[in-house]
Amino acid sequence: MSFNFTEFFNAKPVLLAPMAGVSDEAFRTLCKEQGADLTYTEMVSAKGLSYANEKTRHLLDLADGEEVVAVQLFGHEPDVMAAQAVWVEEALGNSLAYLDINMGCPARKIVGKGDGSALMKSPDLAAQIVSAVKKRVKHPVTVKFRRGWSEDQETAPEFAQRMEAAGADMMVVHGRSAEQLYRGKADWDVIKKTKETVSVPVIGNGDVVDASSALKLIEQTDCDGVMIARAAEGNPWVFAQVKAALRGTAIPTLPTAYERIGMARRHAELLTHRSGNNIVRMRKHAMWYMSGLPGASAAREKFNYCVTFEDFNRVFNELEEKLYEMKEA
Repeated sequence: MSFNFTEFFNAKPVLLAPMAGVSDEAFRTLCKEQGADLTYTEMVSAKGLSYANEKTRHLLDLADGEEVVAVQLFGHEPDVMAAQAVWVEEALGNSLAYLDINMGCPARKIVGKGDGSALMKSPDLAAQIVSAVKKRVKHPVTVKFRRGWSEDQETAPEFAQRMEAAGADMMVVHGRSAEQLYRGKADWDVIKKTKETVSVPVIGNGDVVDASSALKLIEQTDCDGVMIARAAEGNPWVFAQVKAALRGTAIPTLPTAYERIGMARRHAELLTHRSGNNIVRMRKHAMWYMSGLPGASAAREKFNYCVTFEDFNRVFNELEEKLYEMKEA
């Protein structure tokens, strides 16, 4: 069954953001189980796909039972973006929810090539990319961008109008500027202004860290849904909490220390099934899961040397033993 775009965005969805090196199929699995309505792949280089780069193509691998996913492409060449969007559409078929174009990543290695949020400085080119992709694919085309390029600029509402005119079916607005990176607070007022400026759905992004902040974002901006990024790192439970808040049901209690260790262990096990040697990705995830737990500092040093699931599991077992000893003391 194909993804019903209109019905989906009428229901105030909660989305997992595309995050390089984080939102692979293992992490997406855990976030979906905890209530994420839709997850994105890591951002995918259109140029890499055009070279038939296997490492790039593996970013599109789906998890067992993963029925639908959004794919985010990045690049600055309209023809390349359009051609690779067609390839993605053909490769994923009904498993593709929609194609998103990255115009928000502020990483130096991305913007230095004219990709990501650098496109906010070239709205004509950005519009050409959206138009080129839209003309070639059958799935909806969406755009993710920021408040503006510099901290003293607020170009998102005008930029959104340009993207809608070019054919964008939905947009995600991050309330920080590109130069701001991830510092300071996200400006939710720009999300509200953008929502009032366009007729397509607008998803709010930035500083959604729990149920309370998700409710406040929707209340203040009237956005059509929320996107969660860094708050989900080591904390897939955030989706269950946000979904409960949006439904008006009891918010689940925060996970116990044992539950956090258990989730980390499962995450590590899922990573062993990814194509290639990906278990080392668990080092950063493990540190996120263990943050604030007794013995986390010592465990952090050990995680840096873990290269197999057994290595990680040994450290997880040690953490559980420490918790048990503290309980018995």
